[in-house]
Amino acid sequence: MQLNDISIRTTIKPGDLGYIIHRHGKIYGEEYNYGVAFETYVGEGMHEFYKSYNPEMDRVWICEHNDKIVGFVLLMHRGNKTAQLRYFYLEPAYRGLGLGKKLMSLFMDFFYKKGYQSAYLWTTHELSAAASLYKKHGFKLTESKKSIAFEKPVIENRYDLSTIPKNY
Repeated sequence: MQLNDISIRTTIKPGDLGYIIHRHGKIYGEEYNYGVAFETYVGEGMHEFYKSYNPEMDRVWICEHNDKIVGFVLLMHRGNKTAQLRYFYLEPAYRGLGLGKKLMSLFMDFFYKKGYQSAYLWTTHELSAAASLYKKHGFKLTESKKSIAFEKPVIENRYDLSTIPKNY
């Protein structure tokens, strides 16, 4: 399997958001021992996203291979020309193909095309590969806090992008 075998769509179909919630709960439970609270957190965020969804300002990137969702990320508009990156995930078998880099490039392209001036995201200290990808696109760690929100001790990290990175 190669990157070219994977299609990426930007339309939301019935079942997509529920599936993304399900896969987040399942994968993060298996890989990081996150509890059901994480899945409900993702569900609440997806509900918030869809309630305010505006295709001119918001975007989903849904990766599919053989009619199966294998990756996802979204850009959610916030106030003051700010965007939030949320729910970035890749199925384990699809990691290392360059799909994460492609999704970040698509996110950044839409971010600049729509005139956003800043972006942010929250992640945990355990997701170092994702953090590395964010940093390559100009995001900087701006806040860290201890949390037990996902039924285990983690450090939640906020990354912000407030200027156009020189390497983009």
